[in-house]
This record gives sequence, structure tokens and C-alpha cells, in this order.
Amino acid sequence: MTDAAMPAPPQGRAATGIAGLDDVLATGLIRNRLYLVEGNPGTGKTTLGLQFLLEGARAGERGLYVTLSETAAELRDGAASHGWSLDGIEIFELVPPEDLLDPDQQQSLLYASDLELGEATRSLLEAVERIRPHRVVLDSLSEFRLLAQGSLRYRRQVLTLKHHFARLGATVLMLDDMTAEPGDKTVHSVAHGVLRLEELAPDYGAERRRLRVMKYRGTAFRGGHHDFTIAHGGVRVFPRLVSAEHHTGFRRDRLDSGIPELDALLGGGVECGTSTLLLGPAGTGKSLFALNFAAAAVRRGEQVLACIFDEEVSLLLDRSQAMGLDLGAMRSAGSLILEQVDAAEISPGAFAHAIRAHVEAGVRTVVIDSLNGYQAAMPGEQFLVLHMHELLQYLNRQAVSTFLIVSQHGLVGDMQAPVDVTYLADTVLLLRYFEAVGQIRRAISVVKKRAGGHESTIREFRIDAGGVRVGKPLEAFQGVLRGVPTYVGKNGTLIEDGPA
Repeated sequence: MTDAAMPAPPQGRAATGIAGLDDVLATGLIRNRLYLVEGNPGTGKTTLGLQFLLEGARAGERGLYVTLSETAAELRDGAASHGWSLDGIEIFELVPPEDLLDPDQQQSLLYASDLELGEATRSLLEAVERIRPHRVVLDSLSEFRLLAQGSLRYRRQVLTLKHHFARLGATVLMLDDMTAEPGDKTVHSVAHGVLRLEELAPDYGAERRRLRVMKYRGTAFRGGHHDFTIAHGGVRVFPRLVSAEHHTGFRRDRLDSGIPELDALLGGGVECGTSTLLLGPAGTGKSLFALNFAAAAVRRGEQVLACIFDEEVSLLLDRSQAMGLDLGAMRSAGSLILEQVDAAEISPGAFAHAIRAHVEAGVRTVVIDSLNGYQAAMPGEQFLVLHMHELLQYLNRQAVSTFLIVSQHGLVGDMQAPVDVTYLADTVLLLRYFEAVGQIRRAISVVKKRAGGHESTIREFRIDAGGVRVGKPLEAFQGVLRGVPTYVGKNGTLIEDGPA
């Protein structure tokens, strides 16, 4: 077939078959270009390459997988583990000629690598001419590098392949397992784009994978690291959340909690599209207050998402039921979505992506319980703050009310939070223990509210079978902000006893 007789190449960009990756690449790959996908063994290069070819097959494009490191049978078995069939994809298994495997032939004055590289290149180009593919995956460059035995010869071979594929109008992914010498950028300068896959091994928990577009000529792309996973069905990429890309117009209506005294403390409630931080030591009732806000949102007809890091969902349902909150009924009605989150198994990118998917499906209130668990999914506190900044900004701009819980270390005295996000939250509710009349009691106060006025008082609250009951403002306190509230008023009952 002559060049003039060749069919017209497909139009538009070449989708990779991975929605998140297409988002990162600004809708996909520019056609008729050569791209480098590099990463250590096990980072998912082969899986990504197969998805690229399968997406082309779905669009009616011819695909060619050239393998130098795996057999065709191994490739088909790997694809079958994801539920894929490679029937519509040509697999070219490039193997050395039989005479080069003969020990007698290796005693020739010519190096076997000289013959083998030329033979491998010739066989590959013949297959390409025969198949005329629209998409090609070459796995892997490390084999060509070993055969070339020199950077100059290696570069020339890559350039030869690049120009040959360009003449045919093919979009090519070259996979490389990064076995080259450190600093060797031979293919980086030749490729139109470079995608790096990385695998991180935390001290505890599952491995974390992320990718980064290191180069993409003439095209704006989403920079930075993006988390991804490999599961049944292939690679899933979670693009880094950029809150500035998401703006919506809405009215900041005031939302109540269903507890009149708490609403009075908050100056009438919290505003729609703001974030509220509940801060205090363990056991003070932070989760219960957040769930009261969630129940009030359900009564308003909103859908609520509660991401639970620290507590078993079944235990939470039983405990809330005993306090007058029927979360099970809300869940059955579809008004409340309870997500059990395993911090050791989920990446921050995947978590933000899951919340975004729920918000786009209609969720208007989000509870994160707690940031202590969320921090466990992060490599460091500085990254947690950056992730939370983007996530809260995104939720605020989508008219979503967010309730964050942070448990401080210790019970009384100089308590420290594992991460300081008080400056990110629009409202901060401070919960404390205090001692009065020979009993341990609980107090709540508002220390910050950006969207409006609030009481500067401290109110006692109780948790019993009737749920949360908040009392009137108490004035005879000292030492609340330093973590040791002391009641110096008259002896007696501070809050009226409710029914047993």
C-alpha cells in the first residue's frame, strides 16, 4: 500500500481509555506523535498501554502491541485478569532469530548484538508496514537500549522508529522501565510527551501510586502529581483537585442545627457553603454535634455524605439510634450516605475524587470524621493542609456545607491538635471538659465565625438518651481557652436534668 493509498488517520485527539488521565492531558493525546511512558517495574505501564489500545479498538482503530519483554500469552493472561479480551489487537512478539541463540554463532567476529538489533528493527518495521496500525505500544525500550550498547546508536534507532511511525500516522506509546543510567534523557528529547508513573511504599498500609506529566509539547496540561490506582478494570487516575476551576453562584442562606440553643450560640446557625470545624478532646461529642447538623440537613430535604475514618459504621448507627438519631432510616431512604474510609488503603486524591463525585450527584452537606484519620492517609502535615485547602474551597464554591472533626491529644490542660486547620475553617466550635460541683461536665463555645456574629459565651451541654441538650450561657468560667475551664460560680445544677 502506498502512502497515497493509505486511509485518512482518525481525527481529534486519541483518548487513552482512562477518563482521569484524559483530564490531566487536556482531553487526550495529540495524534501522530510519539510518547514516552516511564516507570519502575510494577507501576502499571503495561496496563495503561493495553487500555490505550482497547480504547482505540472501541473506536474502530487498528492497534499493535510490540512486546520484547513478555510473551503474547502473558499479555493475554494479564488482560484477562481485568476482564479484557485482546482479540481485536495485533500482538507482535519480537524474539531473537534462532541462529543467534546458537552458542557456535556467538563466536563470530561480529557481535551478536549488532545482528540482533538490526534484525529486531527490521522485523518490527515489516510488521508495522503489514498492519498499518493507528495506535502502537512498544514494550519496552530497555530491550532496545541493551541491544544498542551505546547512547548514540540507541538514539538513532529511536529516531528511525519515530519517523517511520510518523509517516504512517500512528500514535505511539513507548514504555520504559527506567533501567538507563541516571540522567540519561535520550528519549525525553525525542518524545512529544513524557509521562512518569511512580509507586511509593509507606511505612504502613498499601502502596501508593501517582503520575506526573513531565513534558507535553505545545499543550497545556494539568501539572503536579496525580494519584492513581490499579484494580480490576485497569488504571484509574484521580486528577489533582484545583478549586479555582469550579465556581457556582448561590445564596448563603443560614442553616440551623435543630438545637435552638446551639443555633443561638452560632448567631442563628451556620451559613450555606461554609466549613465548620469541631475541635476538642476525645469523647466530648464532636461527632454527635456534626451528625445533628447532618440530620437537620436531611430534614431540609438535602442529601448528606458522612465519611467515617475512625469508627465502625455499624457501631455509629447503634450509638446514634440510642441518642435519638435514626441514621439507619435516613440511610435507607437515600438521604444519608455513610462511607467507611480506610486511611491505610486510600490516597488523598482518591478521597477528594470520591467526594467530588458525590457532590456532582447532588450532595449538599459533607461530614469528615475525622481529620486525624485523614492525616494518616497523607505523607506529611504540610500536604494535608494543601489538600484540605483545595477541597474546602471546592466544596464552598459548590454551595456545600462541610463539617470537619479534629480530635486533640489529651483530655485537659495544654492540648495539641495533630494538624492546625483552624485558619481554613469558616467557623470553629471548641468543645471542652470542665469540673464543677464534683462532676466532669462538657462545655461548648464558638471561637471563630467568618460569616456573621456569634455569642462569645460558654454553654454547658449534656449527652443522654434524648440526644444533645445545650444549656443557657454560663458566665462563671475561667481558663477555657487554655484548655482547663474552671467553674467558679455557685454550687448547684448548671443545666436542667432531662428525662432518664
